[in-house]
Amino acid sequence: MTADQGQLEQFIWQVADLLRGSYSQADYRKVILPFTVLRRLECVLEPTRDAVLAEKEELQRLGIQDMDLMLTQASGCGFYNRTGLTLKRIAVNTDQRIVATNLRTYLAAFSENAREIFEYYEFDNQIEKLRKADLLYQVVTAFAGIDLSPERVSNHQMGYLFENLIRRFSELSNETAGEHFTPREVVELMVNLLLGPDEERLRDELVVRILDPACGTGGMLTAAEEFIKERSDAKVDVFGQEINPESYAISRSDLLIKGEDVGHIEFGNSFTEDRHAGERFHYLLANPPFGVNWKQFKDVVETEHKVQGFDGRFGAGLPRVSDGSLLFLQHMVHHMRKPEEGGARMAIVFNGSPLFTGGADSGESNIRRWILENDLLEGIVALPEQLFYNTGIATYFWILSNRKDEAHRNRVVLLDARDHWERMRKSLGEKRRHITPAQIRELTDLYLNALEKGEEHPKVKVFAPSDFGYRRITVERPLKLRFEVTEEALAELEANRTLAGAKYEKLRPSLLAALRALLGREPVFAKADFDALLKKMYANEGIASVPAPVSKQVWNAVSVPDPHGEVQKDGKGRTLPDPDLRDHENVPLDEDIHAYLEREVLPHVPDAWIDEEKTKVGYEIPFTRYFYEYVPPRPLEEIDAELKGLEKEIQRLLSEVTE
Repeated sequence: MTADQGQLEQFIWQVADLLRGSYSQADYRKVILPFTVLRRLECVLEPTRDAVLAEKEELQRLGIQDMDLMLTQASGCGFYNRTGLTLKRIAVNTDQRIVATNLRTYLAAFSENAREIFEYYEFDNQIEKLRKADLLYQVVTAFAGIDLSPERVSNHQMGYLFENLIRRFSELSNETAGEHFTPREVVELMVNLLLGPDEERLRDELVVRILDPACGTGGMLTAAEEFIKERSDAKVDVFGQEINPESYAISRSDLLIKGEDVGHIEFGNSFTEDRHAGERFHYLLANPPFGVNWKQFKDVVETEHKVQGFDGRFGAGLPRVSDGSLLFLQHMVHHMRKPEEGGARMAIVFNGSPLFTGGADSGESNIRRWILENDLLEGIVALPEQLFYNTGIATYFWILSNRKDEAHRNRVVLLDARDHWERMRKSLGEKRRHITPAQIRELTDLYLNALEKGEEHPKVKVFAPSDFGYRRITVERPLKLRFEVTEEALAELEANRTLAGAKYEKLRPSLLAALRALLGREPVFAKADFDALLKKMYANEGIASVPAPVSKQVWNAVSVPDPHGEVQKDGKGRTLPDPDLRDHENVPLDEDIHAYLEREVLPHVPDAWIDEEKTKVGYEIPFTRYFYEYVPPRPLEEIDAELKGLEKEIQRLLSEVTE
């Protein structure tokens, strides 16, 4: 008989009440999570406990010291405990010191792969703190009374249990729950879209390797593994890396319980410590933290980018330090099996920022350009808002493949799933909506039909990668000036630092006097004419010549932009551009920039031209623009009638107040 999920959570949550007063709410997790893992491991080992003890005694009798392999085989679980202790037996004695001693003995007797999990929880510190607070016996007794055996609580239920505990603890401590796990229906949809197109291929595979470089509690890896095992006899090897110690410990314990290699789950920062360097994978999936700031390890990332280029992970470019999302994407692409090895597919969850942040030639744009020009992007799915526990913002799946077949090459599928949701009866943090199983099936079919058959739909569009590219052109207009001496020009020169220096101390009064003589005269529209006038005024003040630095400051002060002024040229006779009139236009890649200028710009400003040296190529994916539907405004008569109705209602309410 399986356990009721709500009762399980309620029972374990009640244990937190024991901690009230001795622990802050933010620290409840330090006790509840490791004890939950410990009780789960204990229940898993229960059926073979006696067999392990018997094997241990026999090995001791034979004088064998290294028992690890034999005891692991005897347990049948991939891990073991060498003592006859359990939480129930430890709780027989009510003395807090004895309970602490026995609990430490119990933990030390686990195989190394299980013992390491509790080291990441720093569990020994909590044992001592509970002992000093006279709470250890009560907590051990409480957990000894809950049945977490696999027969009663499935691995799926344990995953939900851990995730909901983390979410609730994160809410209490104002942390980001979404950094630890992803809602299960989101994972299911993501796995469907990642693995669904490969159902036939999976049946022919002998071994499938999967990586999640931000694996949290391992929910995505578990879902992907189950999808494959339901459709194939292939051996599935899951790999992951996680930076949060608690999530890392839970992920390893989950694999341990299922008898899988926990050594494939690594601890550390994927950016700075690539624990799977040199490894390649069939499938990769991840939900990295949104908008993660990577300033603290900027030096390591920049060095790899500059020194290794495309031989490293970040050859395509570096995004701004405030958002490392596209670093995760490049990290994952680096770990895809090469096309000549059979290729790979990957899926990653992003917010909207990676779609469009950064202009042409920026780090973000260059990364998008690399992805699209190499035809790696297979599709993007826009998800409903308010799906995640820690944020209500818009989110997207990016699905990439480096082994597109001929029919799929140079095609990118955009699927708009933003309206596919139902409201939850009870909100969980920011999560107020969920995607139903029927909607998951519908979205999976829509994506696969678009991918395999090229079928479009009001919610599906198919593009070529080049459709997202553009050239950012710089449109210049000629600098036109008139020349005159004004009070503002004189004030500017009087405050000028160049003229105020000791070097021009003697020249300054005469220069200002010469210019002041031109105050109030009509503007001059030819530079040569004004230059002759200046020289005449200089001669009147006994100035034979003006040094170039001073002359430059004078011309800056007396030059005034004027659409009717003279077009200015440089020393080679080329027209000078007016920086204040400079504009930029994004021109689709498949359009000639000069044809665009002639059609869109010259009818309005005939003297404009393109500075081709400044042209840059950029890529962006304006998803919402492609699915925008124009809604015409209501008729004015309808709005006017509504306003009059509101006015009458306001007057009625006011009359009631004044009566």
